[in-house]
Amino acid sequence: MNIFTLLLTILVVGLFVGILAYIIRIVPQSNAYVVERLGAYHTTWNTGVHLLFPFVDRVANKTTLKEVVKDFAPQPVITKDNVTMQIDTVVYFQITDPKLYTYGVVGPITAIENLTATTLRNIIGDLELDETLTSRDIINTKMRAILDEATDPWGIKVNRVEVKNIIPPRDIQEAMEKQMRAERERRESILRAEGEKRSNILTAEGEKEAMVLRANAKKESMIAEAEGQAQAMERIYEAQARGIEMIKNANPTKEYLSLKSLETYEKMADGKATKIVVPSEIQNMASFLTSAREILVDDAAKDAMDNVLGKK
Repeated sequence: MNIFTLLLTILVVGLFVGILAYIIRIVPQSNAYVVERLGAYHTTWNTGVHLLFPFVDRVANKTTLKEVVKDFAPQPVITKDNVTMQIDTVVYFQITDPKLYTYGVVGPITAIENLTATTLRNIIGDLELDETLTSRDIINTKMRAILDEATDPWGIKVNRVEVKNIIPPRDIQEAMEKQMRAERERRESILRAEGEKRSNILTAEGEKEAMVLRANAKKESMIAEAEGQAQAMERIYEAQARGIEMIKNANPTKEYLSLKSLETYEKMADGKATKIVVPSEIQNMASFLTSAREILVDDAAKDAMDNVLGKK
């Protein structure tokens, strides 16, 4: 009897605990539960503790309110110029209304994938190959706007759509690689030509500057040489002027002046002149001096005469 009572007590306690566990529900953070009562939508539970009536209420759907990232498989698309390529997309979305998400569409993720594929085909169908490869931002913006509007009745907010990979056919890839290689070679040739042009310009400028410097140096040298010659001639003329002034101040005799003229004619001849015209006054003076020197035989007289001539 005691054993039966104990087993019955344990069963009652276990049943009570099970009922409490079924009735008391805790909704985690960033989650929402859609609750039905007698098969119809009743309410949406947010974060916290809630009571569920047994056999009357049931949790129809548990949804997360965090942003969801879905990477869809590559889809074949055809461009405007009839090039078939594979494009895969990544969709970032968030559930904003758990009720619409639960009752709006069957298989929301599948619906988003199919909608993404059809939207992508429509957008790429209006673009050519080159535009498709260079217009990712435009494609992303258009797809996000279209998907966000289409998923509003499903309680879904599309935050961002990204084109992950664009895979053209193999022959197109090879042609693009050849084109890029040719473009790189062209740019390299242009850069090399510009470098050579710049080098030639710098060389020419250097030669020009060197020529200008040499010309300036030569000009300055010639100016300095001319100035030196001018100063030398000026000093010579000054010396001659001082000599003439000194002779003038000494009051030279006529005979002395005639003798200096004779010396001047001697310098003018310098052994090169074949004929020199000597004035008669100088000739008479020379004859007189020669005769006087021959008459004066005495050495003392000659010395005196030489001294007189030297002083004069």
